[in-house]
Amino acid sequence: MNQLPIIFEDDEYIAINKPAGVLVHKTPLEKDPEALFAVQILEEQVGYKVYPMHRIDRPTTGVLLFGKRSKAASMLQPQFFDNSIKKYYLSVVRGYLPEAHGIIDHPLAKDMKSLMQEARTEYWSLESTEVPYVSSDRYATSRYSLVKVYPHTGRMHQIRRHFAHLRHYIIGDTTHGDNKQNNFFASQFRLANMMLHAWELNFTQPFSNQAITINADIPEHFKKTMNDLNLSGAEIMDQSLKL
Repeated sequence: MNQLPIIFEDDEYIAINKPAGVLVHKTPLEKDPEALFAVQILEEQVGYKVYPMHRIDRPTTGVLLFGKRSKAASMLQPQFFDNSIKKYYLSVVRGYLPEAHGIIDHPLAKDMKSLMQEARTEYWSLESTEVPYVSSDRYATSRYSLVKVYPHTGRMHQIRRHFAHLRHYIIGDTTHGDNKQNNFFASQFRLANMMLHAWELNFTQPFSNQAITINADIPEHFKKTMNDLNLSGAEIMDQSLKL
């Protein structure tokens, strides 16, 4: 891979639609010699140094924003700390959510093993479906929901861990998900990806004070799985669901 899809650019910032399987940047923990890094690929693509403003997990697709210079990065960083920046995700999860709109307020361990930290995730159930397939031993049919998600806090794997806490596991999540569901989707629908997409990012451009909205097109594996489950996604563009 030598090109990343650029979905936004101005004088100070640039954003890509990150593909699944690409890491944001190199870390000492990553030992895979075949690993791909968004920072490295984008710098070679555009010909200058870029500064990642945030992270999204390796299997997650969608909006990833960079500063074009260190000053641009430092000027925008406070918006991430004070919750001014809004990041919305789309996901397909197991089952029907208990409420059409809810907040998961459940502390999570830092780095998944130590100090507990406050963590809040808001969600909207956009659409539900029941398909005539047996994905577990208990039921003759299977239920799934398309959800829109807004993490109020930014803990490690927060969205994935919060939906696992509700037992509404994200489809394709091999770390926090349901292996029976993942195996079912792999065999029945040939899904090899996680159904979590960073769909939209909103921020105020600190140099121009302009409100910026960046949307990342839904990847093909996400569209195919929605189609396989008879999920239309008609409500995804409903602006009334914004905060």
